[in-house]
Amino acid sequence: MSRSFTAVDALLREACGSAFTGAVARIEHAGRLRFERAYGATRADARAQPVFVDTRFDLASLTKLFTATLALRAVSDARIDLDESLEGVFPEWRGTPHAAITLRMLLAHDSGMNSGADYRLLLDRNVEEFTIREPLSARPGERVIYSDLGFIAVGMVLERLHGRSLASIVARTFARPKLAFHPRADVRATIPATEDDGWRGRVQGYVHDEKAYLMGGAAGHAGLFARAADVAWLAEIYLGMLRGRSHELQSAAMVREATREQAWDPVLRRGLGWALKTNDENSCGRCFSPESFGHTGFVGTCVWADPQRDLQCVLLTNSVYFGRSDTRDLRAAFCEAAVSELA
Repeated sequence: MSRSFTAVDALLREACGSAFTGAVARIEHAGRLRFERAYGATRADARAQPVFVDTRFDLASLTKLFTATLALRAVSDARIDLDESLEGVFPEWRGTPHAAITLRMLLAHDSGMNSGADYRLLLDRNVEEFTIREPLSARPGERVIYSDLGFIAVGMVLERLHGRSLASIVARTFARPKLAFHPRADVRATIPATEDDGWRGRVQGYVHDEKAYLMGGAAGHAGLFARAADVAWLAEIYLGMLRGRSHELQSAAMVREATREQAWDPVLRRGLGWALKTNDENSCGRCFSPESFGHTGFVGTCVWADPQRDLQCVLLTNSVYFGRSDTRDLRAAFCEAAVSELA
């Protein structure tokens, strides 16, 4: 870590306390750590604790990347096919429009499943049952609809294939001690708090996403807590393979499939699990190449990887602490500053 990354550091120091209470930034280049720094505290009141580089954050929708990786591993292990109807996994879909849905469609967000649901409509319902019974919003394969419900379904696919819980599959497959659903009670205060949502109060150490919360805290679309190093580790599985560094969890063929365009969208094209840079308005900013892939999370998390530069940037924050305003500009400025430092 010989470079100072002064522009990155200045950007995040200025944002701390207004855009988020706490953050960890991590930058890797050519498979090596170049910058990692923690900022701020877990919350903005008397109960605040300092944030460290190994602090765990609510990953929000970055959970989808881990779920997708598990699903692609199941494909590689011949447990399931990317392009077969999922009615064998979901008998509930037989004879319905859902029967045309494949795993590829769920991972690429063009299954036609609804984006989500207001949690207030789910308080007295089984969320998994709702997910697989909810009418489609489009024909399977017709268009991209970014869908939490689709990834809840992916989590259900994995549980039915493996015959155990998604939390257990994550623990056994990834074996990262600080990557998990359901943080223990004794560590919750060390996790940056998220929103005061008017329902649960100030959320800290529990998943922010309401649907995942109603599912007990573990779901295919949200619920994982992890360090910036854990997110970078996952991104390196894909970026490293594209740059000739192998990894036992994923084959080269599956990595190429996951990071190529599967479904076109004018705002954000879709790979398998991964979003693909579509224009300079995306949260990776102007400097990342068109081959770049990444993802964001609602609470203020993001990761972007650029195979052309062999660069990945992880930024974990709790920006939703201060409200639901879009932090695209901060994320883009972070990625652009990282590129400028390495130029």
